[in-house]
Amino acid sequence: MIKPLDIRYMELLSKSFPTVAQASTEIINLQAILNLPKGTEHFLADLHGAFPAFQHVLKNASGNIKRKVNELFGNEVRESEKRELCTLIYYPERKLELVKQTEPDIDDWYHITIHQLVKVCREVSSKYTRSKVRKALPPSFSYIIQELLHERTDDIDKAAYVKGIIDTIIDTGRADDFICTICQVIHRLAIDQLHILGDIFDRGPGAHLILDLLRQYDNWDIQWGNHDILWMGAHAGNDACICNVIRLCLRYANLTTLEEAYGINLVPLATFALDTYNDDPCSEFIPKTSGGSEKLNEKNARLTAMMHKAIAVIQFKLEAQLFHKHPEWGMEDRDILSTIDFERHTCKVNGKEYPLTSCFFPTLQYNSNDALALTPEEEDLMLRLHRSFTTNEKLHKHIKLLFSHGCMYTIVNNNLLFHASCPLNSDGSLKEVQLFDGKSYSGKDLMHHTGMLIRSAFQGDTDAREREYATDYFIYLWCGPDSILFDKSKMATFERYFIADKATHKEEKGNYFLLRDNESVCERILDAFDVTGPNRHIINGHVPVHAAEGENPIKANGKLMVIDGGFSQAYHKTTGIAGYTLVYHSRGFQLVQHEPFTNEEDAVRTGADIKSTMQIVEMTSHRMLVADTDKGAELRKQVEDLKQLLYAYRHGIIKEKR
Repeated sequence: MIKPLDIRYMELLSKSFPTVAQASTEIINLQAILNLPKGTEHFLADLHGAFPAFQHVLKNASGNIKRKVNELFGNEVRESEKRELCTLIYYPERKLELVKQTEPDIDDWYHITIHQLVKVCREVSSKYTRSKVRKALPPSFSYIIQELLHERTDDIDKAAYVKGIIDTIIDTGRADDFICTICQVIHRLAIDQLHILGDIFDRGPGAHLILDLLRQYDNWDIQWGNHDILWMGAHAGNDACICNVIRLCLRYANLTTLEEAYGINLVPLATFALDTYNDDPCSEFIPKTSGGSEKLNEKNARLTAMMHKAIAVIQFKLEAQLFHKHPEWGMEDRDILSTIDFERHTCKVNGKEYPLTSCFFPTLQYNSNDALALTPEEEDLMLRLHRSFTTNEKLHKHIKLLFSHGCMYTIVNNNLLFHASCPLNSDGSLKEVQLFDGKSYSGKDLMHHTGMLIRSAFQGDTDAREREYATDYFIYLWCGPDSILFDKSKMATFERYFIADKATHKEEKGNYFLLRDNESVCERILDAFDVTGPNRHIINGHVPVHAAEGENPIKANGKLMVIDGGFSQAYHKTTGIAGYTLVYHSRGFQLVQHEPFTNEEDAVRTGADIKSTMQIVEMTSHRMLVADTDKGAELRKQVEDLKQLLYAYRHGIIKEKR
């Protein structure tokens, strides 16, 4: 018996499947899809603007393409030829240029190479329906690729047909375009779903390039990281976030992102810094340069240091203003500027006095009644910067992209993904954290309501008071002690700049980081998020894994995996490696540990790939099918709905639309 409400739904469904034959065909199709192997999921975290390494890892699918090439061709071709084929798949345009300079018989090379690429493409597409593969094909070569994928040269009757297709591709001068197209298809099909566990921004200069590349993909998601939230807050108009964004770019000599990518005009900041800090050596603010940073001469390094200090001091003022505005955050003790004794050259941290390495703060003495007040020059500067960040069209597109593909957490195929932390009490129980209007939440509710709160900062129909609080809250997410994106006792930025005593630099980790090695604690979190199944996991980024010191990214007896190994060169000395990625295919989990990526030029000319070490984390007893995934559960529901539609047709409840 079908209920009245169900009948209305059936009538809507009948518009897509107007006859018994069409509904039956769709049921057959969905049941068949359930028996396909599970698609490969690719997990990355903490990209930090390292575009070349990110792009290469996407192109080689964390070594999956190389593995498939080795499996397909084995000893049939030499190692050097397999390496050349992989490089061609990764960088087809660049590699073709080199090949045509050295290859004596280019037509013969085209024949061999196209056959090899079709074979690789057939392998990576084998997990998908013909319909899904067809949708992934560019229109220009869609029909030709389909024909080559589904016809084999070992079929005598078809060999001449296949040869004729390839001959015509070459004769019409379309071989280069075809090779580039099929390589792009291989990239797309090698990975079914991409998960990014936060922190696209900061450190490296290529965050905008990463986001531009992601705009070309459909099946990806992101769990926002603290650095992403900082840029989102800057675009929302939180001036403290704007200062933090600029300070970090100056700290790592990463002006490319600000000036070239988003067109942020830093001339007013440079002018203000020269006028205000020209007599200060600003030695604490000399930028940290690495392989991905801009190379600065002495004059530019000096100017950058002055700009760095200027924006840092404004940041400390604006942050402290917000901490006093929101005493419920419990962060008023982070107002260190107000504790400075200019005669003794000291400040106080947690009530204890410490000498300052520098006590040149000319803008703090402007108004002795309020150490946190901006000078008129600082106010004018912040108005200009505020306008640049909040009205920036390209930044708006990128932040909108983060919102459309992202959230604070996601649950997919029995895996709980979030960037940093789930706040806990010392006994491992979920901690209640206060949000807007004094309402407190923990665990799943905390992450959900935090995500909803920050979205309200960009929604014009939101209550003005809530929108103001949401805009302010970005800075708490960046550095608040119970923030799900920070979860430390403090962010010791001021202390690292101005206090020599390293004891003040220490940031005590929250209970989540102290207890996440405990399997029962991880099980409790998974229960709280309603993650079910025997093989369930938490997957995080955020905290670099000190692989050089022997730290294991697999924790809590395999229940938790941390895949922030340091993509950015700024982390390489700390971690000893260049990042972890995680691959989840039909046979289980593989953790991939990467060595530093040199550059695209080396990859193309010498076939240099990222050297990666694969570690089997967990293998399933049987090959996982689509039926074993979240997608499978969704398809089974669709099958049940279609069966109800068939019932309605056959019993005359709904008429077929012939």
